[in-house]
Amino acid sequence: MSDKPRKQPGPDHPITITATGQRVLVTVAGRVVADTQNALSLREATYPAVQYVPLADVDRSLLERSGTRSYCPYKGDAGYYSITVDGKRTVDAVWEYQEPYDAVAQIKDHVAFYPDRVESITIGN
Repeated sequence: MSDKPRKQPGPDHPITITATGQRVLVTVAGRVVADTQNALSLREATYPAVQYVPLADVDRSLLERSGTRSYCPYKGDAGYYSITVDGKRTVDAVWEYQEPYDAVAQIKDHVAFYPDRVESITIGN
């Protein structure tokens, strides 16, 4: 049994997940790491929207799981990946919730990228 607090999204902390509806392209050092038409936009409280990309649309050969873990009382336990391109490593640039809580179950099998740890996250075009 976990002693971690578990919270439900609500009026004081809303979370919505919608289809982005546009292409999402993620690059690192000029290399495409993710390219999808199936991203989800997760909007949480007052934070900027986060693009969750299907893991199937990510070049997994560039990812290496790290030992870093974090916890969100609304989404669950997160694991991280580092990205290596041409010998350069970007540590913990990607996160995922392998078993997200029911309120955000749509993000299962999706990953998100820290904008300041990748070259670009482009939406559209």
